[in-house]
Amino acid sequence: MLRVLPLTGLFLMAGCAGVQTLSGERLDVSVAPPPAPSAWVAASGSEASFVTDWLSEFDDPDLSALVEEAVGNSTRRRGQAYNVQAIRAQARAVYGRSLPNASLGTRLGGSSTFVEIAGTDDRINSDLYGLEAGLSWQVDLWGRLEAGIEAANADLAVAEARLRGIELSVAGETAIAWFDLNEALAQEQVAQETVNARQRALELTERRFSRGLATALDVRTARTTLASAEAAVAARQQGRENAVRRLETLLMRYPSAALRAPGLLPSLAPINGAGTPSGVLQRRPDILADEAALVAAGLRAEQARLALYPALSLSGSLSTNEGQLADALNPERLAASLISSLTAPLFNGGALAAEKESALARAQAAAETYVGTVLTAWREVEDALAADRLIALQEAAQARALEQARLAEDLAERQYTNGLVSIFNLIDSQTRRLNAESSLIAARAARASNRVRYHLALGGGAPVQIPEALAGPVPGQDKAILQ
Repeated sequence: MLRVLPLTGLFLMAGCAGVQTLSGERLDVSVAPPPAPSAWVAASGSEASFVTDWLSEFDDPDLSALVEEAVGNSTRRRGQAYNVQAIRAQARAVYGRSLPNASLGTRLGGSSTFVEIAGTDDRINSDLYGLEAGLSWQVDLWGRLEAGIEAANADLAVAEARLRGIELSVAGETAIAWFDLNEALAQEQVAQETVNARQRALELTERRFSRGLATALDVRTARTTLASAEAAVAARQQGRENAVRRLETLLMRYPSAALRAPGLLPSLAPINGAGTPSGVLQRRPDILADEAALVAAGLRAEQARLALYPALSLSGSLSTNEGQLADALNPERLAASLISSLTAPLFNGGALAAEKESALARAQAAAETYVGTVLTAWREVEDALAADRLIALQEAAQARALEQARLAEDLAERQYTNGLVSIFNLIDSQTRRLNAESSLIAARAARASNRVRYHLALGGGAPVQIPEALAGPVPGQDKAILQ
């Protein structure tokens, strides 16, 4: 069997990859990735094991149910599951073509024989019955066919890893869409609270105007800010409906904007432990897919190299009629019917050499793609770790700002009632409170979405089971979002 050199982790540390053949020859493809550190640079706190069931971190049963529904109904997942079936069948076909090929057929027909008797013609009819059998086999002298079988198996590994990647991607998109919807609802609530505050300011201004304590300019200013706040509510409603339809589309429901959400965002603790950079290489589906693609490319390069070697083929055939059936299985006759041939490429216009060169170039390209995927994975984890820490600081600062803005708004409203400040001071304080509350909601939503991206960057966690009713029509497929 062909020995594929270990790639995960060791591949990146060594800076090269290749396929070890039975003959001991190594097909190298050179890459030069940077060495992986022993810990994440942006990580803070202990390096304990990361969360395995990433959905449980949000403590939201509605979110878990929606993720299961979205993954179960995903046309992308089902389409890739059918691709896995097709590639699995293709791998069986490649293996089957490496075995001896035997065929058996029957022959049934009639013929006429003319015999001359006493100067006259007499016709004698006879029916002929027979069997025809054939046997052919290409002996795998150098392991070329075995390399093809292993390459087909690697193709299957690529397809299965991509299936897991689609499942994880759909789960992440659904979670982020859920947080986007809750953020839109929370922002709509803030906009409605602003309308209520502007309405109170208008009523207060009109009372003051009736007593000669406010000017017409104050009244018109209050009416203007109320109308602007009402427009903001309509805009927030539009954003909320768009967010609902986006989530419903992921769930494969009709986008009717009928889905309901509480408008709440999770309170998250700091990330405590993200594993190591080398651990990501064993978890991310896109890395595993590119690794398997690299193995397949190397094996096909080996196939192209072995195609330059001589090939040994065995073939034989038997054809017998009714009168010879007793001799059909005679060992001597069987042996005499077998033909062996040993052929070696002599001249083919350089086609085989060009195919070998092409296969080696494809292996090199696969290696470059693999390294790029790994670097992207490391960057995404580092980005998510750094963002979690920085967004947490933003969230804390916005919470303090909101507290002070509310106190300032209350104070401005009392002072305006007593005629100590103008309408513009009140409107300014309300606007500051609105902006602070909106910014806090946005920070909490950004942190929740970033936490999802963090788990996706790590490659997901423990399997999230898809209910049988949602599993889809594809038999024999894994119904889990795998590690």
